[in-house]
Amino acid sequence: MLLTIAYDGSTFHGWQKQPGERTVQGYLEQTMSRLFDREILLSGTSRTDAGVHAFGQRASFRADIGIPTEKIALVVNNALCAKEGHESGRGGFAKSPIRILKAEEMPADFHARFDSKGKRYVYRICAGCGEAAARKGMDEVQRSLIFERNYVYHVNERLDAEAMDEAAKRFEGEHDFKSFEASGGNPRETTVRRMLQAGVRETDSGTLQRIEFSIKGDGFLYNMVRIMTGTLVEVGQGKRRPEEISEIIEAADRQRAGHTAPPGGLYLAEVFY
Repeated sequence: MLLTIAYDGSTFHGWQKQPGERTVQGYLEQTMSRLFDREILLSGTSRTDAGVHAFGQRASFRADIGIPTEKIALVVNNALCAKEGHESGRGGFAKSPIRILKAEEMPADFHARFDSKGKRYVYRICAGCGEAAARKGMDEVQRSLIFERNYVYHVNERLDAEAMDEAAKRFEGEHDFKSFEASGGNPRETTVRRMLQAGVRETDSGTLQRIEFSIKGDGFLYNMVRIMTGTLVEVGQGKRRPEEISEIIEAADRQRAGHTAPPGGLYLAEVFY
């Protein structure tokens, strides 16, 4: 069985189950195991970090649960809301931070992670916060941003989105992305990855500038998208030239790339098979 899952990662210590930590995988496995009265073990496609969100995480499991496939999402979502209501004290008014979007029957040998052909991530930025505060007053801007603090990267100055897009295009193709890998991840046989599409677009340029970085590839390294984003922000600030991206890739040195953007603006958007 293959599940498509959306979640708000701001209250979780990442996807992967860890002892003593509230994780998306652990929370979902616990809920489903109790619901179906048998152990449910999920294999997720992406091990998103603490604070990272998902529109389209995928996870597979093998179990005979005796429920029609088309009913699984509804039944599990109801159980998730009931669990959240019990734990939060909000009762039937609770909404779960996790939602099953779809359940699909798959061949017995299918694995959500190993059969994946690629993923697309989206990173959201809200820029011009400091400039807006200077014009409209800090209190008004802070009130508008407080509810977004876990869902976008707030940058004080407005950014050059066109320069960022020009820089992002240089990620496309097959490269050694060692410069964009943080230490601490699982050892990799190779840091070569193929990026199929990358770009930056300005989604809104009102009082606060909204920018979205989207990248699709056959695989990603530890913190790779967040380091890419931090580097692109520095391009948008005028601290780097767009063509520097090619030089950074060629260097294969993490010290040459920019800062690591915070986790809250990152979303796993799609998984491809």
